[in-house]
Amino acid sequence: MAGFLKISIALCLCLLAVGCLCPAAAELQTFHHPARGDGSLISFLVVGDWGRKGDFNQSRVASQMGRIGGKLDVDFVVSTGDNFYDNGLTGKEDMAFKESFTDIYTAKSLQKQWYSVLGNHDYRGDAEAQLSPYLRKIDSRWLCLRSFVVNAEVAEIFFVDTTPFVEEYFSSPEHTYDWRGVNPRQAYLAGLLKDLESALAKSTATWKIVVGHHAIRSVGHHGDTNELIDHLLPLLRNYNVDIYMNGHDHCLEHIADDGSAIQFMTSGAGSKAWRGDVKGLNKEGLAFFYDGQGFMSVQLMKNDLEIVFYDVFGHALHRWSISKQHLHSTM
Repeated sequence: MAGFLKISIALCLCLLAVGCLCPAAAELQTFHHPARGDGSLISFLVVGDWGRKGDFNQSRVASQMGRIGGKLDVDFVVSTGDNFYDNGLTGKEDMAFKESFTDIYTAKSLQKQWYSVLGNHDYRGDAEAQLSPYLRKIDSRWLCLRSFVVNAEVAEIFFVDTTPFVEEYFSSPEHTYDWRGVNPRQAYLAGLLKDLESALAKSTATWKIVVGHHAIRSVGHHGDTNELIDHLLPLLRNYNVDIYMNGHDHCLEHIADDGSAIQFMTSGAGSKAWRGDVKGLNKEGLAFFYDGQGFMSVQLMKNDLEIVFYDVFGHALHRWSISKQHLHSTM
C-alpha cells in the first residue's frame, strides 16, 4: 500500500511539473489506416504473448489466425505485447525476430501491418531493438512503438506502454529491464498520461479503443493491475473509451467495467497458456474466460462493433456485439 501511495504522490507532482513546464502536451505519433469503402468498415485480429519460435501451439494459433483473417479480410493485426520470449530480443540482428514472427505468421491474410506494444518480457531484453526501424526493413509488417495512435477513421486505437507503470519491475531483483527511454520513471509516466489524455480529448472517432500489455481487470494468473486501475482507468472512463484490450495473462477474457460502459478484453493466448491457473479474486462483471490458446477478431462499422474469441482450433468461443444504441452478448 505504501508503494502505491508513493507512486500516486510522485505522479501527481510530476503531472503538475509537466503541466507547468509544458502547457501544451506533446502529441502521440499517429498512423492513418483508412477504413474500407466509404470509411465505415475496419477489421483486425488481436493476439498477445506469442513469440516462442512456433512452440506451445504458437504455429497452430497462427494457422487459425490466417484462416479467420482471410475469411474476415482483415486490415491489420494488433499485438498486445510479450512479443519475444523469454527475454525479448538481444538486439536488432537477433534471429528470434524471424523465427518467432516472420517464419510463423506466413498466411496471405496476415501479410498486413502489425501494430505492437512492448510487454514486460520484451523489456527484459533490448527493448530499443524492437522499436527500431531496422526491423521494418527485415519485415515491413512490423511496427512497434512505446505509445502511439492508429486512426482508422471510424475508430481510433490508442496504444499505451503499460510496463513502466508496474512498481514490481523496479523493485524486484529477479530480472533486469531495459529502462532506456523510460528513466526518470515518474516524469515518463506523467508525460505519457498527459499525452494520452490530450489524444483522447481530441478524438472524434465513433469508437475509442485503448491497447496495453497489462490487464486493468483480469481473473487470470496476474489478476488486476492496481497501478492501471489508479492511473489509467480514470482517463478511460472520463473520455468514454469503449474497449480496453490487453495481453499479459495467457488466456482469453471478457470483463465488463462496473463503473462505466468499458469492456476489458484479454487476448494473451498466442502461445503458452496457463491451464487452470485462475485467481478469480474479483469476478465482478466477468462475461467470459478461457484458459487455453487462441486470439480475437474485431469488426467495426459506423454504428456497430463485434468481437469474437477463437480457440487454437479456430472455434468461436464467445461473441460480443455492441452498437451506440444497445449491446448484447452471446456464447
